[in-house]
Amino acid sequence: MGKVVAIGLLCGALIAGPAASQDRDPPIAGTWQLERGKVKTDGPRRVVIRADSSASWGKETVRWRLVDDKIMIALGGEWEIYKIKIRRDRIALSGGDLQEEITLRRIGPPTARPDSIPVPPDPGEPSR
Repeated sequence: MGKVVAIGLLCGALIAGPAASQDRDPPIAGTWQLERGKVKTDGPRRVVIRADSSASWGKETVRWRLVDDKIMIALGGEWEIYKIKIRRDRIALSGGDLQEEITLRRIGPPTARPDSIPVPPDPGEPSR
């Protein structure tokens, strides 16, 4: 009887595997569009944030980390740190190199990072 239960649990885990992994995606995974606020002229207006710790806009791909109420983005070998507020389909960012708070709206799921583009290296522990 024990083997039957174990096999049943294993089969259930295998069947639930893909759905369970989607539930573990970070709350910021998705494709986001600038909704409110100003960014630099060359700043991103559409950002793809992936569960593999990469984010892309235009031709730029960076690494990110969430820690408490901050998102750290590795740009040019250093961490740029922003305060982040996550609300269902909206993200508000402030601080860092931003002159004012900006809001991004989720417009869809993240697109896959091409295999030819590696996740940038981690520049080490950020100073908070």
